[in-house]
Amino acid sequence: MLDLKFVRENPEIVKQNIKNKFQDNKLALVDEVIELAKISSETQQEADALRADRNKISKQIGALMAQGKREEADEMKKLVTDESERLEKLQEKEAELQEKIKHIMMTLPNIIDKSVPIGKDDSENVEVQRYGEPVVPDFDIPYHTEIMERLSGIDLDSARKVAGNGFYYLMGDIARLHSAVISYARDFMIERGFTYCIPPYMIRSDVVTGVMSFAEMDAMMYKIEGEDLYLIGTSEHSMIGKFIDTINPEESLPYTLTSYSPCFRKEKGAHGLEERGVYRIHQFEKQEMIVVCKPEDSMFWFEKLWQNTVDLFRTLDIPVRTLECCSGDLADLKVKSIDVEAWSPRQKKYFEVGSCSNLGDAQARRLKIRVVGESGKYFAHTLNNTVVAPPRMLIAFLENNLMADGTIAIPEALQPYMGSKKFIGTK
Repeated sequence: MLDLKFVRENPEIVKQNIKNKFQDNKLALVDEVIELAKISSETQQEADALRADRNKISKQIGALMAQGKREEADEMKKLVTDESERLEKLQEKEAELQEKIKHIMMTLPNIIDKSVPIGKDDSENVEVQRYGEPVVPDFDIPYHTEIMERLSGIDLDSARKVAGNGFYYLMGDIARLHSAVISYARDFMIERGFTYCIPPYMIRSDVVTGVMSFAEMDAMMYKIEGEDLYLIGTSEHSMIGKFIDTINPEESLPYTLTSYSPCFRKEKGAHGLEERGVYRIHQFEKQEMIVVCKPEDSMFWFEKLWQNTVDLFRTLDIPVRTLECCSGDLADLKVKSIDVEAWSPRQKKYFEVGSCSNLGDAQARRLKIRVVGESGKYFAHTLNNTVVAPPRMLIAFLENNLMADGTIAIPEALQPYMGSKKFIGTK
């Protein structure tokens, strides 16, 4: 969420940012919120004047009563009553205006970083760098669910009967591989100095609206019927929410945390052939990383966060590339974002396995995550990034480590988490 003062003082910058994100339908909101803020200020000034006048009259009533001038005092009391009714109406108007202002401010997109490429959608994202050599073996690679089924590692039919589409049973060594990847990712991040955390898997609505835009909320979140609780779509939600309404000593920053959680997502809409199977599902598990830091340090941490994901995938012999998200592909709260994509030998292309985002002070402003230092109080910056998210990561793992005889080679880094096994399947 932007600072209202910034919007009032820099309307053209805000409008150009909206144009850069190809959200021209929001341009009128800038002038509207500035006008609402003006009316709100005038209403507040009128209310303050009434309060001051009422206090003044109340003192006069006391003085008249002390002098025995009851009739004059009663007349003054009628004036106080009239002003109280007027003040009540002004307070209602003020509350209504503030609610409208808040809604618009939470709709306006954050100011993107100058380095972000301008583009309409993800088709215009820009490749930054490749890590590892993409290999296409000289044998056919089956679809990932076929690989799992050959290894008795997945049961989609039973899952459909139990929960519907978008769910699965992982079985045997594939289920063990799933857990091994999560455990390895946890320890990988701990070794890089991050504090491990298991957060709540449900959060209240004030946290939801603090960490994401209304559009994201509608497309992603599952609401618990009859309660002010939502299932998290990623542990970033509850991890950032951990700092809601806090004042943090500057010297305690940065907070660097890595968290495990199951994730629940609606995943509305059709997604295409390559997103069947277990690529896009309603329930999965993920290891996440978040940082809460000083504004001047956020770009430093942004670079470190996506590099962590690249490094982890390379230790598992999976080629990856980084992709700079263009302006139109950025969610409204994001300042800058880089996707990490893994190589798919079967598709002969890369696909997304993680996303690193710098949100500036947008989440902190909504959630009141403040920092106090020598220069006073200010809002922190927040960042998040996927460490690893099976089963999508398993797709990349299985395709890149599939052998010609149908077995799956287990990279050395992961073998301790798999009971020292070097292969899955018959060798």
